[in-house]
Amino acid sequence: RSIDNILSVARAFSYIAIMAIGQCMVIITSGVDLSIGSTFGLCGVITALCMSIYNISVLPSILAGLLVGALIGLLNGILIIKPKLPPFIATLGTLSMARGLAYIITKGYPITNVPKSFLFLGQGYILSIPVPVWCMFILAIIFSIFLNKTVIGRRIYALGGNEVATRISGINTDKIKLLVYTLCGILAGFAGIITASKLGLGQPTAGSGYELDAVAAVIIGGASLSGGQGTIAGTILGAAIMGVLRNALVLLSVNAYWQQFIIGFVILFAVTADQLRKNRK
Repeated sequence: RSIDNILSVARAFSYIAIMAIGQCMVIITSGVDLSIGSTFGLCGVITALCMSIYNISVLPSILAGLLVGALIGLLNGILIIKPKLPPFIATLGTLSMARGLAYIITKGYPITNVPKSFLFLGQGYILSIPVPVWCMFILAIIFSIFLNKTVIGRRIYALGGNEVATRISGINTDKIKLLVYTLCGILAGFAGIITASKLGLGQPTAGSGYELDAVAAVIIGGASLSGGQGTIAGTILGAAIMGVLRNALVLLSVNAYWQQFIIGFVILFAVTADQLRKNRK
């Protein structure tokens, strides 16, 4: 049935969409977080490790995974505001560190034997709709309200629009950056935990290259790499476009190598279009 196929595609892109919500907030501040793909993999591994090796129950294990995501995001924020590293460099470093930790912990092997109750998060249904799709929409609503209806949300836009003016007006821009990068790490970690639940294991290679898909989803959704603009609704739409494109390439039996080429072209096209739009303004 077509509705089943739509829900299947929605579940497939929900992981990218959840990551992209965090990336959207970072990009609005005129930053970028390249570490989210590695955070995605590491948090899934940590959660599976807690349950499989240490026999910790499901909820504390998920919280442990989210805590790791928060710590990576916090580290990114500290590196950007203290030594004032460019976001690209800071998050590129933590990308490698987080992926390395995932391999060190697992020695390159997936962590299996997670409890069956954990699988509901990635494989279950509520009212015939996959749980990851529910998670995506609930988080989209929460963060849309956060960005548009709260003082901090408006300050995030102000920071991306003009950081100097925002700081002069008495707003603590460093705290906002710390918050945004920490939230981005938590959302990336949550997406990784959902994927670990879907697969039934913690895979150290999970999320490899997903940071580019998340950036593409945000840019296709109307945000600008120069900061100050972007919406959560647009980001979800961008992730949906990427998901539908991937699904179409599979249905058309396009060679896997060509799929990678086409996705790369779409990312390049989206960023180029954003740059041209900015230049016209």
